[in-house]
Amino acid sequence: MQVRYQTALLPEDLLFCLSCALERVDKGIIHEFLLLSIHFFHDILIFVMKKVKIAVVGASGYTGQELLRILLRHPGVELVCATSRQYAGQELCDLFPRFRHVPGADLKFTDSDVAAIAATGAEAAFLALPHGVSAAYGRGLVEAGIRVIDLSADFRLNDPAVYEEFYGKPHPDVELMQEAVYGMPEWHREEIEKARIVGSPGCYPTSIILPLVPLLKAGLVKPEDIVVNSGSGVSGAGRKADVSLLYCECNESMRAYGVPRHRHLSEIEQELSEAAGSKVVITFTPHLMPVNTGIVTTTVAKLAEGATAEAVTACLEAAYATSPFVRLMGLNKPADTKNVTRTNFVDIGWAVDSRTNRLVLMSAEDNVIKGAGGQGVHAFNIMFGFDETEGLWLI
Repeated sequence: MQVRYQTALLPEDLLFCLSCALERVDKGIIHEFLLLSIHFFHDILIFVMKKVKIAVVGASGYTGQELLRILLRHPGVELVCATSRQYAGQELCDLFPRFRHVPGADLKFTDSDVAAIAATGAEAAFLALPHGVSAAYGRGLVEAGIRVIDLSADFRLNDPAVYEEFYGKPHPDVELMQEAVYGMPEWHREEIEKARIVGSPGCYPTSIILPLVPLLKAGLVKPEDIVVNSGSGVSGAGRKADVSLLYCECNESMRAYGVPRHRHLSEIEQELSEAAGSKVVITFTPHLMPVNTGIVTTTVAKLAEGATAEAVTACLEAAYATSPFVRLMGLNKPADTKNVTRTNFVDIGWAVDSRTNRLVLMSAEDNVIKGAGGQGVHAFNIMFGFDETEGLWLI
């Protein structure tokens, strides 16, 4: 782990001065000792944080906006580059007026050029680009010595055949794709710490994988016949002009979409299969909700023989005892999007249906924070040796 803090003096210097002062009673000497002590304590107690230079590539979308909101307040970050072809030359606060008077928000958007990004001195780059676009930037940035956190799907999968199956074209850099680490801090912390490139999990997958993985690992639920229903806010579709996403099309309405093979199935089944130690295939139906942000997910799985509600509770509590952003609601306590929007938390509740011997898992998160930008910053903190919660206590 890289240490981002340093001190200027050793405690031995202070002890030496103390021993010298104790041998004298002259008031002038004591006065000098007190002055020196003040300076010594100042040097010892004040830690100097080295800021990491950051670039955000594709910073003008909904995820980019939330990512900027977090990074502009992160004490260990110096934002040196934010790219947007459409808004190049404009200041961040021109596009996002909520950032006005925030230090650093006068930075101007630039074009998305790898050489120009590298020239800013960036040490890390967040890619908040559409699927299929990020892959074109990964290799150039990594070879320039810039560590990458990609928020698209381009570096989440480890099987190029699965990528082509779900995204409709071959991956342009299979070698880098297979090097990338799946960026879920709760389950891939050690790999993230060493990674050159991280593929940050998708929004739906985060709400599904976190409740299921510990239970599959422990053999408390069967890997067959898992059924998942999720609802997401409209921001999950991205910031774009689309008739189906207009206010009058979404307000006071809910509908399923992306059935029967939403592209997030690829990474969900990848991670669940790894946890179960065998191939896992699930039924997943996403829905569009008439809200800006938030995801609510209900997952139903068959309990293994002998599995009880108490065993499920103990398993989840053990799995996430040291995970600051996973909040366990408890038995028979559903998660609610109103409690997680604008935060980096995921809330998880559960219930046992004794009539069918099925476990019902209920989770909620903010799709553009815990399901995107916030989770990416969590991985960044681990990569660069910060406290993993730095900049993420959003409530």
